[in-house]
Amino acid sequence: MELDRIVDPILLFKNWLSEAEKNEIRDPNAMQLATVSKNGMPSVRTVLLKDIIDTSFVFYTNYESRKSNEINETAKGAICFYWKSLNRQVRLTGSVNKVSDQVSDKYYQSRSRGSRIGAWASKQSRELESREVLMEKVKLLESKYDEDIPRPTFWGGFALKPDEFEFWEDGDFRLHDRFVLKPTSLKNEWTAKRYYP
Repeated sequence: MELDRIVDPILLFKNWLSEAEKNEIRDPNAMQLATVSKNGMPSVRTVLLKDIIDTSFVFYTNYESRKSNEINETAKGAICFYWKSLNRQVRLTGSVNKVSDQVSDKYYQSRSRGSRIGAWASKQSRELESREVLMEKVKLLESKYDEDIPRPTFWGGFALKPDEFEFWEDGDFRLHDRFVLKPTSLKNEWTAKRYYP
């Protein structure tokens, strides 16, 4: 890929994601989210990118989960997308903060009834006595709510605002194409530099 000195990483990412949506068998929006505790212990898991708002990458979770606790402790995170069908990868790092209640409410209401019930039923990242306990809780909630299911206060969105992007594309003989984008002092301007693979 030819690089200009100035590249819009969000536009480039959206182009790559659009290609992945045509080629990946499922979940082209799946991303590995890494967080770190205040003690410096990292953890990583797969979540789904649900939106890009004002250049920030938005995902949703239980606010009492391990990832949420680590985000609250450090406000830092890293994301990695890998699309095997395209042999491409995008990595980004940055600060992580909660989205507004209005943004979380809007997305929550767009979810299926079962997913909204699931948000209430799961005490994410905490020990579960048995699968039956969880399913009983789901049944109780299904009988409690009709279609009007409010968003739990303990569930909502986070947004990672990138301070660095790395785009990677597979090359023959492991001579991959790898370039890093970092912001300049000007608003919404990024410089792109190619790196050894």
